Amino acid sequence: MSGSQVVLLGAIAGFTIYLGLPLGRLRNPNPRLRAGLNAVAIGILIFLVWDVLTHAWEPVDGALGKHDWGTVACGGLTLAVGLGAGLMGLVYYDGWIARRAASAARPAGPGAAASAELAPRVRSQAGSLALMIATGIGLHNFAEGLAIGNSAAQGELSLAVLLIIGFGLHNATEGFGIVAPLAAEGERPSWATLLLLGLIGGGPTFLGTVVGQHLVNDTVSIAFLGLAAGSILYVVIELLAVARKAALKTLTTWCVLLGLVLGFATDAVVTAAGA
Repeated sequence: MSGSQVVLLGAIAGFTIYLGLPLGRLRNPNPRLRAGLNAVAIGILIFLVWDVLTHAWEPVDGALGKHDWGTVACGGLTLAVGLGAGLMGLVYYDGWIARRAASAARPAGPGAAASAELAPRVRSQAGSLALMIATGIGLHNFAEGLAIGNSAAQGELSLAVLLIIGFGLHNATEGFGIVAPLAAEGERPSWATLLLLGLIGGGPTFLGTVVGQHLVNDTVSIAFLGLAAGSILYVVIELLAVARKAALKTLTTWCVLLGLVLGFATDAVVTAAGA
């Protein structure tokens, strides 16, 4: 299999994320459906946090067993910094968005018209959450693309193909996780918005596949996985707050469980491939 064919398959794996995105265009879902969609997304994202941190910790854990303290220190610090940047970066980003929304809600001066036009988009908490989820998943998928590219670069083409199949199945559920906040709030995104969210979330799989064929580096992979874990963890915290407001504890718990099961099920092919 040529390098271009591997890249093409990596692109297909990334863009299967579009299979789940059209759910965001549901018209006026009822409160129970909204709560259920939100909870399933929580389950999927909790799985992703575990999955990402597991893969990020593997090189460090292996180095610990070999008493390779230099690798342990480098990998551990890289993971801690990436995790902190992903988590706290979104905290500060969210605060900036809130301040910008407050400013846009009080238009004055020559830029009043532009600010007034921007305000509805800035004030959309569901839209901000969807963008944050897409960004976190995009970082995660870049690391997945690195794994595909690395496998191909090392001549393990059967593993690369299995990874592409597994990641493709996985990305299909991730697309649903991205648009769940929009569906839960009854916001109906345009097709252009879905296209953009899909590019942010799925496109990095393609980019990672390209880079991974020429760069085999655990530290880079750990850095991106740490950023992904931190950003996804922040979104989970936000979605849990939305779930509590819904006051549908039994439904929410069942749907969180369903999301977890979906995450593990779609990851099964990847695990079987030895990733």
